[in-house]
Amino acid sequence: MIPRRPPHGGRVGFLYCPPWRVQGISIGGEQTVVQIPELDINFDIGMCPRVALAAPWVAISHGHMDHIGGLPYYFSQRSFQKMPGGTCVCPPQMIAPLEAMMRAWSPVEHQQTPFKLLPLGHGQEVEIKPSVFLKAIEMRHTVPANGYAVVEHRSKLRPDLVGTPQGRLRELREAGESITEIQQIPLVAYTGDTDMTPNLRLPEFTDARLVITECTFFDETHHQRARIGNHLHIKDLAELLDCWKAESVVVIHTSRRTRIEQAREQARQLLGDQRMERIHFLMDHRRNRQRYEQQAESASELSGN
Repeated sequence: MIPRRPPHGGRVGFLYCPPWRVQGISIGGEQTVVQIPELDINFDIGMCPRVALAAPWVAISHGHMDHIGGLPYYFSQRSFQKMPGGTCVCPPQMIAPLEAMMRAWSPVEHQQTPFKLLPLGHGQEVEIKPSVFLKAIEMRHTVPANGYAVVEHRSKLRPDLVGTPQGRLRELREAGESITEIQQIPLVAYTGDTDMTPNLRLPEFTDARLVITECTFFDETHHQRARIGNHLHIKDLAELLDCWKAESVVVIHTSRRTRIEQAREQARQLLGDQRMERIHFLMDHRRNRQRYEQQAESASELSGN
């Protein structure tokens, strides 16, 4: 008897959610790494496919192996390939054990791999690109966990000064008065692994143009299993879609217990066709390839090529 072929693994999922690419691999309990190339960031790094090396920032949501297993390789390969050192952002409680993990590799490899770890607690930010900040948002999981939002800071004229003549504005500036205020624009939000929490309804999530969310359970009978493991069920996602304004919601962390086609159909039955237009499964390779080909064809027609 001819043996079965091994299951598909290691295929990088890809979506184009203008203006961002979303690419990576996410299988619940096995590995999760999601990259936004335009924002120079990986969310989690359970393993480290080649595409993940290009991002100088890694935002770790929590300490489970399927979300951090590729971190030593990430730092090592960036050093090996003569790339600038990357930075890993994580919940503050993870700093000490991650430092110990990285330093433990030195006597194994007989070399000192450079690494940088940065704690980020709830509400704290770090600038990852000019005027673009990564903000940590506490999530609810079985271990300390962060979700993240990428937020653009835009300088805007103060509302009370709208319509003020330029000469007067110049006088105020010269007198040392600030005539602008910072407006925070949520771009991309990432839940990481989490149970339902009020923080998923903060403006960083409700106002983001793109939300990347775990949804691990789809079967009607698995709602209690989702609660026990502090994960989202498709019924939870249905509630969140009512307040998330995102044009695109990318679903990750589906597990092998539910085939992608089955998960999509269960989601469609609950959410309906209209809301499903916003939903994309990162690991739905066939459908995502077809969608990208349609996007490329439309772009070609618009350009006249």
